Amino acid sequence: MERDFDLYFKRGIKMKCALYSGSFDPITKGHKDIIRRASKMCDRLIVAVLNNSSKNYLFSLEEREEMLKKSLKEFKNIEIISFDGLLVELMKKIECRYIIRGLRAVADYEYELALAYGNYEISDEQVETIFIPASKKYLYLSSSMVREIAKYEGKLSNYLEDYIADRLKAKIKGR
Repeated sequence: MERDFDLYFKRGIKMKCALYSGSFDPITKGHKDIIRRASKMCDRLIVAVLNNSSKNYLFSLEEREEMLKKSLKEFKNIEIISFDGLLVELMKKIECRYIIRGLRAVADYEYELALAYGNYEISDEQVETIFIPASKKYLYLSSSMVREIAKYEGKLSNYLEDYIADRLKAKIKGR
């Protein structure tokens, strides 16, 4: 039996709603590339900022949301929200069935596949995950990598928008 999104793509119909989540600590050009590509696939793309109290973020939730809003202001069909807890519970609450995930290297695949299967099962087969492969130039890019580069005052322009790079440098110097 064909799944809903198979039918959408065959008919050239966009998904009504999809969600892309992450910690965005900070948002990178790789994140933005996946968001740009995902926004073309749906009428409404929700970008959800994870707030996990057991994680130690460099930027506060408010700062991460603010950077996302500024970075993504050109996209008209994007909404930014924050959440904690199970992603499938958020999906149910906002009535969204499709999760967008970016895939980088092979290590991402195993981790993301396990999450996709888990989300599908605990949502009673209501939530599907769609994978978008990272562009070649962002294949090994991560927020933790750019934080490390910033720590040692390396060049960030290939990975971050200028204002985010400036905020990251200031944040690290202030620590």
